[in-house]
Amino acid sequence: MNELTITTPEHVPIGLEPAGAGSRFLAVLLDAVITTAIASAIAGVARTLVPAGVAYAIFVTSSFVLAWSWHVWFETRGQGRTPGKRALSLRVVDARGLPVSLHQSLARNIVRVIDFAPAFYGVGAAVSLFDPARRRLGDIVANTLVIREAQPLVYRAQLASDRRHNSLRTPRVLRLIRHRIPLEEREFLLRLCLRAGKLAPAARYDLMEDVARHYRRTLGIEEEQISGENLVRDLTAVLFSSELTGSSGAQRNPLR
Repeated sequence: MNELTITTPEHVPIGLEPAGAGSRFLAVLLDAVITTAIASAIAGVARTLVPAGVAYAIFVTSSFVLAWSWHVWFETRGQGRTPGKRALSLRVVDARGLPVSLHQSLARNIVRVIDFAPAFYGVGAAVSLFDPARRRLGDIVANTLVIREAQPLVYRAQLASDRRHNSLRTPRVLRLIRHRIPLEEREFLLRLCLRAGKLAPAARYDLMEDVARHYRRTLGIEEEQISGENLVRDLTAVLFSSELTGSSGAQRNPLR
């Protein structure tokens, strides 16, 4: 699928890959299986405590609550990823690549009822075929995107091996990185490191120093003996390492 280029509020162009209808449907299906299993487990426990009719009512109620709260909770509190989306490396972001807000998540999930019609997301699939960003109706209304997350595993390994000593791997700096560097900046840093070799030496030096100066202020880094480029590369290595992404290699918090 073609990459979609957007410009962030900081005027940084980043490339995002819109998720296809097939992977999105599988993610929704996986989420539905999980929520149904949870509701069934709740009903199973209830059957040991209350009459069967009451237990069935509990199953219906818990299914309804999970169906409506599951996506909103994970989209706003889980960095745009439900368990189904996480399994398929998908994420919901707003049209600028930023985290979705509560009202955006509510809007896209309310309109999900229309997207689902007449069955199995028929309307949503039809709309996505004509939208350049492969959005369903709910995404268009809420101004959101579902993207496929790139997994630069080879480059992560290269970053990890380039510099054995990384002074940014301290609890204080890691905590600040998690909360102060959003998706668009992480994407920018990764692209900068990937393309640094194609820049003219003078332009490369100036750009790296400017970027490093910004993050020295943002993260309160005092170590001036680290060159600008080494600081940028160390920071990018941390952003795509297990400290922030978890042992599985999937980014844990690239959207704050």
